[in-house]
Amino acid sequence: MENKKLTLESLLELDFNTIIWIAAPLMFTLVALEYYLSIKQQRSLYHGKDFLASSAIGFGNLFVNALTKVGIFYIVVICYNLTPWSIPNTWWSYIFCFISLDFVRYWSHRISHQQRFWWSTHVVHHSSEYYNFSTSFRLSWVQNLKLIFFLPVIMLSFDPVVFIIVHQLEILYQFWIHTELIRKLPRPIEYIFVTPSHHRVHHAVNVDYIDKNYGSTLIIWDRMFGSFQEEKEQAIYGITKPVNSFNPVYLVFHAWGDLFADIWQRPAKSWNILFGSPTLWERRQVKKRNQKNALSADKTL
Repeated sequence: MENKKLTLESLLELDFNTIIWIAAPLMFTLVALEYYLSIKQQRSLYHGKDFLASSAIGFGNLFVNALTKVGIFYIVVICYNLTPWSIPNTWWSYIFCFISLDFVRYWSHRISHQQRFWWSTHVVHHSSEYYNFSTSFRLSWVQNLKLIFFLPVIMLSFDPVVFIIVHQLEILYQFWIHTELIRKLPRPIEYIFVTPSHHRVHHAVNVDYIDKNYGSTLIIWDRMFGSFQEEKEQAIYGITKPVNSFNPVYLVFHAWGDLFADIWQRPAKSWNILFGSPTLWERRQVKKRNQKNALSADKTL
């Protein structure tokens, strides 16, 4: 392993967004097809302002990734060079990398729903009350903070080509599962892989669906760790505290504003606020708002 050395320059020759940009025309073609089929079937799967917001957030995410690429690659270089071993570019390394990365993505996703700080990096993805291919574009502009969760996989020192290809394929997989048009698939696929049926549950605010089906590509992690929920009733999409906005900047950062405002008001509770449950917090806020509205209604009677 004496010659094992990765440089920032060599890594920058690779590009995390290459596959994404190649796939982009196909993705927008499928968006157009889904929109056409929704009109033909007389289903309200799209909303003009919602689609524009999702697209703006998606392009903003690509722009942010381009700006932060050097910093992220520098961290990868440091981690890769710290380990006295490396995993070569072979057929089995792709499988090993995929399983390792998908496992970590499951837990990072689960934590993003359980702790308010990390929820703030993810809530934009759930903010739409529509569920279609364009919803997959809603990726937070600060989601790279979650790089910390992927350090164990990076420290395994996979060949950078292997890691980048697997990472991008995992991201692309998320696109096709955001649709109402694809219903149940054959049982073996539904048992092993994340499908549109599973992910509809994940995006729903139905009582039985909240905080379920965190899997990225494999649903087996949810089955193993007790977070699986079968789709039984029509999903109601959005978040428990609706945003009521199509402003992409507000959609990305509104949860951060609420988070810091809450810390400012209760600094002694900062740790609990940062890493407490976002769902419980949102439910309390909705309850307070409903009580306030009820009192206002009583006064007007």
